[in-house]
Amino acid sequence: MFRPCIDLHEGKVKQIVGVTLSEDEKGLLTNFVSEKPSFWYANLFQKDSLMGGHIVMLGQGNESAAIEALHAYPGGFQIGGGITPVNAALYLDNGASHVIVTSYIFHDGVLRMERLELLQKIVGKKRLVLDLSCRKKDNDYYIVTDRWQKFTQVKLSRQTIQEYSGYCDELLIHAVDVEGTCTGIDWTLVQNLSEWAVCPITYAGGAKSIKDLEQIEKIGRGRIHLTIGSALDIFGGTLIRYQDAVNFNKKLSRSKPK
Repeated sequence: MFRPCIDLHEGKVKQIVGVTLSEDEKGLLTNFVSEKPSFWYANLFQKDSLMGGHIVMLGQGNESAAIEALHAYPGGFQIGGGITPVNAALYLDNGASHVIVTSYIFHDGVLRMERLELLQKIVGKKRLVLDLSCRKKDNDYYIVTDRWQKFTQVKLSRQTIQEYSGYCDELLIHAVDVEGTCTGIDWTLVQNLSEWAVCPITYAGGAKSIKDLEQIEKIGRGRIHLTIGSALDIFGGTLIRYQDAVNFNKKLSRSKPK
């Protein structure tokens, strides 16, 4: 299933090469900056009945644009980027279906279980998504935080997927090494996720063909969803037509037993 996204940076909808994100942003590579506001995309996704997409706030100055998109499509988006127990309710009250969290629950490279349990208590398991985005190191995938620049000590594995899934409704996993590059999906990671999944997982990173949707649906057996960003024509891409992704979802929905 295709799931849409709105990435916000400095209040604008952008597509950025994920691995270049950093605190000082000196090496930031940007694929696309939209002239259209966030709510334009939210209205588009609502018109096409696309559910389960996510809004990611990359740094400060994105709160107003995020809330405008949430208001335009209530219940249509998950939202992440600096989510804590203090501000989670703000976004849920303004229309987010879920909040997405990663950096808050990790400290000094390890998962702080008391933080995860507090957030789950405040938000509720059914409205919480854990972002376990990862980068490869020494032939293993490690969860990364803080704009994907800091490696944690936590490997992405069957054990971690199953353990963390018990605290949330879904998982969001960016393959950071290929995020925003349009150079191809990390199929090894996708295969692993399809074998480990015990709850819905949205994968993002490297998509470059509408056939990627077909392949992920087959490998993931309906449990792995795909976010497409820089390759889409609505984000300045030339590899995948947005309408083709919408049509894929419609065809998939018709084929499922009612």
